[in-house]
Amino acid sequence: MKVPDIIIAIDGFSSTGKSSLAKKVAAKFGFLYLDSGALYRGVTLFAQEESLINRVNMVNPALKEALKGLDLHFGPDGKLCMGPRCIEQQIRSMEVSGQVSPIAAVPYVREWVDEKLHEFGRKGRIVMDGRDIGTAVFPDAQLKIFMTASEQVRAQRRYDELVAKGESPLLEEVVQNLRERDYIDSHRETAPLRRAEDAFELDNSDMTFEEELAWVQGLIQGKFGIL
Repeated sequence: MKVPDIIIAIDGFSSTGKSSLAKKVAAKFGFLYLDSGALYRGVTLFAQEESLINRVNMVNPALKEALKGLDLHFGPDGKLCMGPRCIEQQIRSMEVSGQVSPIAAVPYVREWVDEKLHEFGRKGRIVMDGRDIGTAVFPDAQLKIFMTASEQVRAQRRYDELVAKGESPLLEEVVQNLRERDYIDSHRETAPLRRAEDAFELDNSDMTFEEELAWVQGLIQGKFGIL
């Protein structure tokens, strides 16, 4: 199926499977996949390593100047790198997850990440997932999808993901982390998480991954008149 040179924006809550779906859609239609959340996680890891965020999530204003020398980029395999170092595993830890929302709520951090994303997206044919892609980063994206799922389903997915990586989280802690992130993401002053008016909603609480992919393919075919 030949898809035009469009930008597909996939937004939604934490642990709805945005990245997994976006990667599969990109692979199926020959698009470039960009994980905006990975960039925020990369900035969070950087802030932690440089002691620019403390245990009560207070961000040091010095982070703004420090970002000018931060080299975050995606490697050929799509994994996030900080300079020559691959940081994909570190940015998925609970430690980073617990502080990424406060970092992502800082206006100058969002500006820095948005600039990076615009650089990546100038040529089109990209699938990008995050929390404000269709509302703030690419409001003119030709196709917007907003993903959601029940809290219980999202928490179990996140718990299973962490266990598979060898971590030993408590399910109650994962639930609390999701609630805190949902609140911060939805109430931040700059580009809060919300569904764009022209976004198609996908509630995948009771869907298999194959059903999600078929739903997106049908959406693309219908919207762009592709047989």
